[in-house]
Parts: sequence; C-alpha cells; structure tokens
Amino acid sequence: MSRTPRDSLHTASYVTPAGADWLASASRSPRGVHALWAEDPAASVPLPCGTAFDVVSMDPLFGRRVVSRLWTDGPGTGPVAAQGGRVMLFATPGAAQRLPALLGWEEWSGTAPPLLCYGWGDTVTVPPLYPLDPGPGEPEPPAEIASYDAPSPRWLVAPDVRSPWLPGPEALLWACVRAARTLRAPVGTDADDTAVTSAPALFPG
Repeated sequence: MSRTPRDSLHTASYVTPAGADWLASASRSPRGVHALWAEDPAASVPLPCGTAFDVVSMDPLFGRRVVSRLWTDGPGTGPVAAQGGRVMLFATPGAAQRLPALLGWEEWSGTAPPLLCYGWGDTVTVPPLYPLDPGPGEPEPPAEIASYDAPSPRWLVAPDVRSPWLPGPEALLWACVRAARTLRAPVGTDADDTAVTSAPALFPG
C-alpha cells in the first residue's frame, strides 16, 4: 500500500525490510539483491531505473531547496539520498523523461544548476541499507535534511514501505521553479512575491 509523506513522515536514516523489498523490486533479480545485502548490509548496490523509480540528481544546495519546498509547501518527497556530493530524489517512473521537457519551458533553466535525470535504461547506485556511521537519531523531515554533502553515501529519507509515494514530474517542476526563484531573487526580497505563471497550479505557493 502506497502512503504519502503526509500520512507518515519518514524518520529513519536506514532502510526497513519493506523498503529493501521495494528497492530490490527494481532489479530483474530481487533475490540476488537481497543476497548481496545479506552478505554486506553496508554495500552500495547498483539498481536499474525506469520500473520501480526514476532518479533526479541535483546540486546539493539546489537540491536542499527543492526538498525543503516539497516538504514545507508541497506534498513531501519519497526517498531521498546523498551520493557523490549530490542529492538524489527518487521519482515516479517516467519522470526522468518528462521533467527535462517541462523544465525547458521555464525561464530559470539557464540559472539553476543542471539536473541529471536517470530513467529507463539507466542505472544508479543506491546507498547502503544502514548508515556507515549511524550516530544519534535524527529529527523528522524536513528539519533533519540539513547537510547533503556527507562524506559517504547515505539516506536522507529512507524507503520504509513496499510502495512508497513518489513525486511526479509536475511536483518536481513546481518545486524546482520556486527553488530557482530563490537563486535569482535580489538580496533582501521575498522570492515568493513574484508570480510564476508558467508553473502548474497544483500546490500552494
């Protein structure tokens, strides 16, 4: 059963057994993925995109603003990871193809850092099931999403159900447009005071 982030906020930095089942379902051999994790839960595993999820990779600062927008004013996010100095947002299958086309219509595209979209035919490496250095527990999103440039791959919002809610291209467009406006806004002004007529009227803000 799929749940939206508003139904139950993700609070863990580790993947639950149900979340691991969802990640493994992206592979043609889910049992093989589980076998790898059983041998080494701290292993980063490559998984194909396009069936269970797509992935949108963002510059860490811009990604932080996008995730913050989704949590504070929008529908929330699905799983989010920090990998290779970038923020990885897991999205609905097909979003990787649709989002760049939508963004091509927006004026911000030349201002914001480039997005890397991974969909059908692409592979991404997901962080380990458990953090390499667990440390103390973290508060609930979005407050805990404070540092994206972690020294090692980790989950910022870990998958915890077999069918997690994932943002689609329209929700990501909405958040990207508003995050980009904060990059362009003059110092001392409120970027939200400027209307954006080309963004979909799906969420408040």
